Amino acid sequence: MHMSTSLTWPDLPAAQQPPWPDANELDAAVGELRRLPPLVFAGECDQLTARLAQAARGEAFVLTGGDCAETFAANTADSIRARLQTVLQMSVILTYAASLPVVKMGRLAGQYFKPRSKTIETRDGVELTSYLGDAVNALSFDPESRRPDAQRLLRAYHASGSALNLVRAFTQGGYADLRQVHAWNQDFVRDSFAGQRYEQLAGEIDRALKFMHACGTNPVEFERVEFYAAHEALSMDYERALTRIDSRTGNPYDVSGHFLWIGERTRQLDGAHMQFASTIHNPVGVKVGPTAAPEDVAEVVARLNPNRIPGRLSLITRMGAGQVRDVLPGIVAKVESTGIPVVWVCDPMHGNTRESSNGYKTRLLDDVIEEVSGYFEVHRQMGTIPGGIHIELTGDDVTECLGGTGGVEEHNLHERYETACDPRLNREQSLELAFLVADMLIKR
Repeated sequence: MHMSTSLTWPDLPAAQQPPWPDANELDAAVGELRRLPPLVFAGECDQLTARLAQAARGEAFVLTGGDCAETFAANTADSIRARLQTVLQMSVILTYAASLPVVKMGRLAGQYFKPRSKTIETRDGVELTSYLGDAVNALSFDPESRRPDAQRLLRAYHASGSALNLVRAFTQGGYADLRQVHAWNQDFVRDSFAGQRYEQLAGEIDRALKFMHACGTNPVEFERVEFYAAHEALSMDYERALTRIDSRTGNPYDVSGHFLWIGERTRQLDGAHMQFASTIHNPVGVKVGPTAAPEDVAEVVARLNPNRIPGRLSLITRMGAGQVRDVLPGIVAKVESTGIPVVWVCDPMHGNTRESSNGYKTRLLDDVIEEVSGYFEVHRQMGTIPGGIHIELTGDDVTECLGGTGGVEEHNLHERYETACDPRLNREQSLELAFLVADMLIKR
């Protein structure tokens, strides 16, 4: 597949863009990005749209999981494998319980940018640019680290390529084989309630596979999985430079990832992000928070999916546990009245962030579960389809979110609080959530 790069972009206001200090540095980095090969292919993006169309019809369920903000330091084989393993384990739980295929996406290989409420951070009277993600600057609070450096855009591209390369090897080379369900759990089952419950389920899957094998069937589908890369389209410089015209179809695709979403802070109807999302032929998502006016969301839907293509558009709702039952019905009703198909996905993380008494940004697993419950209830009441969940997680035993049978408590938060931005569910909390969501899926 050949891809050309002849695209021009209108000069529209773009929220949340880094304050690059040197235009020449930026031009040089963007020029180099334009010449680099695609990270993903147009055909893979089309395949994902088809999979998401199944979710829109209730014939599949979407699971998106991964880092809140990827870092170059954590772009290691061990870290990538642990995140991938957690998503695979969650998907096995959901697939087995609900007898539904799971569309697996990672917040991976591109989630190097972070929107912030303030561009400037002040500490002890010192003002520096806020941390905007490793693709822009570094987390350390000193002038050199916080200076936006356009060369980091190239580092983000190469880091994403390395991560995708490893994910492709894992998912196509036998590691994701369903017969590995026990192996994914070996280091985890001994002292974890969720791990023990998973091991029991893995035993049932094992027996089912052996039965099928004994009957003379051994489907090739069990040997590998489809895994798609997703991230927020935040930096217009990065995403535009990686948007190419597919020579097969003449359509533009953003080849930085399979699935791109527009954030709550950048979905202005007259802004560059919305125009960008309307141009590319990737499947796209839009985050929708509790302050969104139903009429505006309906306009977003009309703008991003005028051809009414199933799977093209996901609405990722992030309402907060206390508001989901009150706010979501009005938005769902308005969007459904347009007749335009969307995948309704729940992000139960971003509306549930709070500060602990000892000063850490955290989330309660109970709040996450409560928002997912409310999301399922609303869609059940309205006769619409709850199509997926979007989770910030890590494969490591971090102490960032509170609760779960493993019992992360406030006094534990400092022990392994490693996130570059938002608190993530650890592996045990992620599996616990998957079992609860599986129960809700069966009842949907």
